[in-house]
Amino acid sequence: MKFPNSPLALLILSILSSLSVSWATSEPVPINGFLECLPKQFHSGRPIFEAVYTPQNTSFRSILMARIKNLRFSSPATPKPLAIVAAKQESHVQATIVCAKQHGLQIRIRSGGHDFEGLSYISHVPFVVLDMFHFQSVDVNVEDESAWVESGATLGETYYKIAEKTKVHGFPAGVCPTVGAGGHFSGGGYGNMMRKYGLSIDNIVDAKLVDANGRILDRKSMGEDIFWALRGGGGASFGVILSWKLKLVRVPEKVTVFNVTKTLEQGVTDVLYKWQFVAPVFPKDLFLRARSEIENNTEGKKTVEVSFIGHFLGQTDKLLPLMNETFPELGLRRKDCHEVSWIESVVFWANFPLGTPITILLNQTGKPIPFYKGKSDYVKKPIPKKVIEYTFKAMLEIGNLWMAWNPHGGRMSEISASATPYPHRAGNLYMIEYDTSWYQDEGIEATNRYIHLIRKLYEKMTPFVSRNPREAFQNYRDLDIGANLYNQSNLLTARVYGSKYFKGNFERLVRVKTMVDPHNFFKHEQSIPPI
Repeated sequence: MKFPNSPLALLILSILSSLSVSWATSEPVPINGFLECLPKQFHSGRPIFEAVYTPQNTSFRSILMARIKNLRFSSPATPKPLAIVAAKQESHVQATIVCAKQHGLQIRIRSGGHDFEGLSYISHVPFVVLDMFHFQSVDVNVEDESAWVESGATLGETYYKIAEKTKVHGFPAGVCPTVGAGGHFSGGGYGNMMRKYGLSIDNIVDAKLVDANGRILDRKSMGEDIFWALRGGGGASFGVILSWKLKLVRVPEKVTVFNVTKTLEQGVTDVLYKWQFVAPVFPKDLFLRARSEIENNTEGKKTVEVSFIGHFLGQTDKLLPLMNETFPELGLRRKDCHEVSWIESVVFWANFPLGTPITILLNQTGKPIPFYKGKSDYVKKPIPKKVIEYTFKAMLEIGNLWMAWNPHGGRMSEISASATPYPHRAGNLYMIEYDTSWYQDEGIEATNRYIHLIRKLYEKMTPFVSRNPREAFQNYRDLDIGANLYNQSNLLTARVYGSKYFKGNFERLVRVKTMVDPHNFFKHEQSIPPI
């Protein structure tokens, strides 16, 4: 093949030359054709070679590692992409899809890199990563109370840009500021205003998607079925989401936040037991999370401490009488309460000290989390005290384990289970997130131990959580509940995990998938397969 004497041609020649050595005795390398294909597609704006990284590029490892949030998937044994396309414009996304499809490569789509199981940057077949971090624009329109947010923008950037334009608007989404909008919104988007306004997906009014044929579609051109599927069904099954249009929500100029902690020695078992009865029925303006973790007590011994973290869309004078009447066991005092702007409350919920500059929200990557494993459950009836005591005992045994108990009710109970693919609406008291973490230097034995112990706790919780199916939250991805491994697309297997994430909505998701991507180009271990 002859190439013209241009920077793009020289780059491709260099890449192909370096690849030909390592693959000389193998079958033809699919990446060669892929790289040759890219510059032939969708010519506009910046050349695509500026966005392509292969293992021969000095920046390849740093680009790959920057958004691996679970270090469990950062080892030398972890499968690596043949290339990373850090797309800088829409045509780069289109070209990546068309060329990967033509040359038999799988793509993994990464916005923030927080997938619990690393599926946005790992595959066990030849693959490329389509990295969306350059797509970080947030365009706020206060007049019509909306914002277009590109999929690579983080939640922190989104909140910050909203607050730049208005002090009386916000958006209901997650509390971790480095999470990417692309995956967060497409999985549901869970946050501390959901009892007032529902999930992120309940406040999204448009989207731009690139489908398997490289077409750019908006809500009107994609149709209501696809738009429905994107909002909670996992966008990576249907295409590449370029951006979302959010409907902003009203917030007061001052909100109240607090964090009251109780330990085993302070009777936290009784307090958490009572929390189950009150948190889901509080007024919609109040969200009260319970987060349990291991801390040292005053004697230096390990104990369970539960943080009751509150977010109230109002002021302290209204909050205190409500709490004293309905939940006196918590013992909330005026000095525990902090009246701040909504954007300052975002910083507080991100676990930064009060007074931290809000510019901290513009940090795109943050610190990587150590090795970790997460799981989720939905609870429909209050858990007995003895079971709470067991969970605390298990936490002390595991050590590096925390649980977040997130109340439902309010607006969440008013939205139909079929309004979006997210089905966990009326009838749920709260959702539990389980997480355990450890460090690489603890070795493979530690990995096996911690994963075994969190699975053991999850198994013990079986009688006390949802059943038939045992429901799970897709944003807290868990391959233990079912997966199509080894590049399979078995519909029966998919029904196992699909029923847990989507319940009765799974079959509609399959029909949408069959319509938009019948040849199943967009796939991963827990994707929606076509019929």
